Amino acid sequence: MNFIAGYLILITKNEEESFWLLDALIGKILPDYYSPEMLGLKTDQEVLGELVRTKLPAVAALMDGHGVLWTLVVSRWFICLFVDILPVETVLRIWDCLFNEGSKIIFRVALTLIKQHQAFILEATNVADICEKFKEITKGSFVTECHTFMQKIFSEPGSLSMTTITRLRESCRAKLLVQG
Repeated sequence: MNFIAGYLILITKNEEESFWLLDALIGKILPDYYSPEMLGLKTDQEVLGELVRTKLPAVAALMDGHGVLWTLVVSRWFICLFVDILPVETVLRIWDCLFNEGSKIIFRVALTLIKQHQAFILEATNVADICEKFKEITKGSFVTECHTFMQKIFSEPGSLSMTTITRLRESCRAKLLVQG
């Protein structure tokens, strides 16, 4: 959360505005992401897994075949909201969308990164290779060309309604609580 708080203070240059933006993130946009159990974060990682299973089945099969949990490759993306993962300009554009459209933007970004680099990811032959590929897909011209990247996140993943995300969150949360 310190990365996020730091970015908010740098952007707004106002501690009170930063506080209220952070409050909105924690309380409304991403509830339970930063709680001791991190149930919201864990749930959303599982939701991404389900979305990949539907939209990019070959990547899901690779992950499943090697027993790679989504938390291993995307937890930093989600918990830091792409700070320290993507270029600053790109992160700020993602955050604009996050505050305007809500948490589904996180899934759009993740799905776009994965879909755009699907062939590269599918070259992986073991767990370490998969993890390395997921680090590499957050670098390069695709993410530094902010305007093009932002256009892609609204076209690449296809339809992604909040209703679908809410339904997936409910089922994934229930599974996590049973495992708990």
